[in-house]
Amino acid sequence: MSKVKKVVLAYSGGLDTSIAIRWLLENKAEEVIAVAVDMGQKEDLEAARQKALKVGASHAYIIDARKEFVEDFVWPLLKANAHYEFEYPLATAIARPLIAKVLNDIAEKTGADTVAHGCTAKGNDQVRFELAWYALNPKLNVIAPAREWGELCDRNKAIDYAQKHNIPVSSTKKSPYSIDLNLWGRSVECGILEDPMIEPPEDAYALTNSIEKAPDQPAYIEIGFEKGIPISLNGQKMDGLELIEELNSIAGLHGVGRLDQMENRLVGIKSREVYEAPAALTLLKAHRELEFLVNSKDLMHFKQSIDQKYAELIYNGLWFSQFRMSLDAFIEKTQERMTGLIKLKLFKGNCIVVGRQSPYSLYNHGLATYDADDQFDHTAAPGFIKIFGLGVKTFFENK
Repeated sequence: MSKVKKVVLAYSGGLDTSIAIRWLLENKAEEVIAVAVDMGQKEDLEAARQKALKVGASHAYIIDARKEFVEDFVWPLLKANAHYEFEYPLATAIARPLIAKVLNDIAEKTGADTVAHGCTAKGNDQVRFELAWYALNPKLNVIAPAREWGELCDRNKAIDYAQKHNIPVSSTKKSPYSIDLNLWGRSVECGILEDPMIEPPEDAYALTNSIEKAPDQPAYIEIGFEKGIPISLNGQKMDGLELIEELNSIAGLHGVGRLDQMENRLVGIKSREVYEAPAALTLLKAHRELEFLVNSKDLMHFKQSIDQKYAELIYNGLWFSQFRMSLDAFIEKTQERMTGLIKLKLFKGNCIVVGRQSPYSLYNHGLATYDADDQFDHTAAPGFIKIFGLGVKTFFENK
C-alpha cells in the first residue's frame, strides 16, 4: 500500500502519540510532522519536541495556544456553566477543537493533506478531532493509528513496542495511567482505575490534596466577574491565564476539584473517569451563583436546559457547528448583566458559596425579609393563589 507524502500528527509526548510517529513512518507516511499544543499543561514540551525528532519526526512544533484557549474556548464554556452529565467540566473535550484548529493551520502551512491523532476506536476524542476537521477543512485525510495497530491497542504491548524501539515514555506496566492535562483540568484513565469498585490511589492525582492532607483551616476567596468573565481574585485584577493558574493552586491545596464518575461516552459505552479540575469547578460554581443573583427566574430556568445542551455539544465534538454558534448568541445576551463578586469558602474538598453581590442584583431585602422592614403586600397573596390555582381547582371540581 502506498504511503501518504506528509502527515501532521497531534502530538502530546505520551505513549500513544510517541509510538504513533514510528508506526506511521513504518506503515502510512513518508514524513511525519509532530505538533504539540501548549494549553497550560506545564510539561516539558521542549523535551517532548526533541523526543519527537529522535523518534523520527521531520519537524516538531510547539504552539503556545494558552491565551486563545482561555479566551475563545474556556470562557464561552464558563458562560454556559457547561458540565457534562452535571459533573465533568469538559477539560479534555474543550481542548480538542483548538488542537484540531492548530493542526489544520500547520497542515496548510506545510502543504500536508493528511492529519493524524492518537485516539482509540473506543474514545470520544477521535470524534472531536475529526468533526472539527470536517468543519475546518473537509478535504483533509485522517489517519488514526490507534484504530489500526491491532495488538498495540493492549497498553502493555504498546509499552513493549516503545521499549523495543527505544522510545522513552512515562507510562509503565506498574503505573499505566493515560493522562491528559491542560489549564482547565486533568483526566486520568487506565490501569487500576478501570475497576469501578477500587478507590483511585493517591498516585492518580497531581493537582489536588486529599481531604486528609488538606489544610485544617479554610480559605476564603472572592472572584470578581465582568459580563460573565472572571477578572479578579481577592481584589487583584488578573488576566484569564493567571487567574486560572492561581485558582488551581489555591483550590487544589484545599482538596477541591476531584471527580470520580461513571461517564456515558459518546460511542455508547460506560467508562469510569477520574478528573481533577480545581479552578474549573470553583469558577463554574461561582459563575452559576452570580447568574442566580442577577438573572430572572424564567431566564435561569430556561438557560439551565441550554447549558446542558451546550455541554453535550462540546462533549460530542460539535464545537464547530451551527448549533453551538447559535447558542452562543443567546448565552452572550444572558451575560450582559453578569457583573459582580462571589465569595467562596474552600475547605477539605468543599467549595461553598458564602457571599454574593452585584450592581444588577435582583435580590430585594424589603421583599425577602421577615422582619419589620417587610415591604411585601401580604393582602395580594389570596388573590394570587386563587388565580394561579384556578386550573387545578376547576379540574378537580369537574372530575
